[in-house]
Amino acid sequence: MKRFKKDKQYYKFCAYGFLKNLRFFEPFLIIIFRYTGFSFLQIGILYSVKEIFTNVFEIPTGIIADSYGRRLSMIFSFIAYIVSLLIFYFFPYYKFYLAAMILFAIGEAFRTGTHKAMILEYLKLNNMKELKVYYYGSTRSCSQLGSALSSLIAAFIVFVNSNYRLIFLFTIIPYVMELFLMISYPKELDGDIKKVSGKTVLSGFWVKIKNTLYDFIGVVKNKEVIKTMFNASLFDAFFKTVKDYIQPVIKNTVLAGSMLAALSPDKRVAVLIGCVYFVLYLLTSFASRNSGAVVSKINSISKSMNITFLTGALFLALIGLFYVNKLYVVTVIVFVLYYMLQNIRRPIVVGFISDLIKSRVMATGLSVESQLKTLLIALMSPLLGFMADKLGLGTAIMVFGIIYLVSYLFTKVND
Repeated sequence: MKRFKKDKQYYKFCAYGFLKNLRFFEPFLIIIFRYTGFSFLQIGILYSVKEIFTNVFEIPTGIIADSYGRRLSMIFSFIAYIVSLLIFYFFPYYKFYLAAMILFAIGEAFRTGTHKAMILEYLKLNNMKELKVYYYGSTRSCSQLGSALSSLIAAFIVFVNSNYRLIFLFTIIPYVMELFLMISYPKELDGDIKKVSGKTVLSGFWVKIKNTLYDFIGVVKNKEVIKTMFNASLFDAFFKTVKDYIQPVIKNTVLAGSMLAALSPDKRVAVLIGCVYFVLYLLTSFASRNSGAVVSKINSISKSMNITFLTGALFLALIGLFYVNKLYVVTVIVFVLYYMLQNIRRPIVVGFISDLIKSRVMATGLSVESQLKTLLIALMSPLLGFMADKLGLGTAIMVFGIIYLVSYLFTKVND
């Protein structure tokens, strides 16, 4: 692994990822929804609503970040998250959960792409851009360590209290810490903000927006950029649509076996989910930290993009096939491999995109990639939920794997 300096800001980047991923609700989210009485289709709609509203706000918030400052965008993000979590805890009803998902989407929109742009800005200022895959992979590994710890804490909360919703309340603590962390970031990471003088506040706002849009439109005219956006977005869209369905798979594994038979079913599910996610995120942390080594081994960042894309399609099809045949333990193992692959791939994607887009509009560029991804998830989530209700979860995932494989014909990237 290539060496780079680990200064105070590096550890702040790591702390951001660690705290951001202390989402104690995440390993249990679908189970919470199921216990609340929602069908797979209703759950798919909740996910879709979140992605649609993330999509609506994605580019505007990216433009605001590039035009007015990325730190301010990040602060708005965590305020929206906190309000959303309060609603999830205090109002466990479908209509309120829809509202909470919208607020969570606003938080996602202000955050996605923005913090990556801050890291890339830091690397540019410190003449370390050539280390972007290694550096981002290293900081991302701390995010996965946060997820690993989060899984154990969440399992402990559920084991002691048997109240799944309580984990929403506990998630607020690290997110308040994130607010103070963002305030401590140096102003130089806001990027090259163009000053507008002699204007009213409103007219100055539109001048800033037009300046940023003008720069960005010049970038997306490049066909290779568009193909790269689809390659990156499709992989993540399929992954994020399917990833949380590991939870009912683990639940079925528990109920089908005799593990921890002395405990109640709820406590058994909590313990096993916590342990599986803990191991999973330790492995994804290792995978993310070594993404640069994967690129070096393959000796091409574009080939790395294509190989990981095809491998993801294979994993998805196998997950569906094994689940249909009730091989739940093998299904969980392939799910874990799929998670590891996504964390190897994500730093590669960020590095590849950063070579194609100007640093001044990086937050906007990464937001467009994220917006495309969220649009795809918004379409896929209710479709997967509907198919799971009608055909069974395993068959639905297997069909998604086949569709995913076919999409490679149109999204293969070039050197």
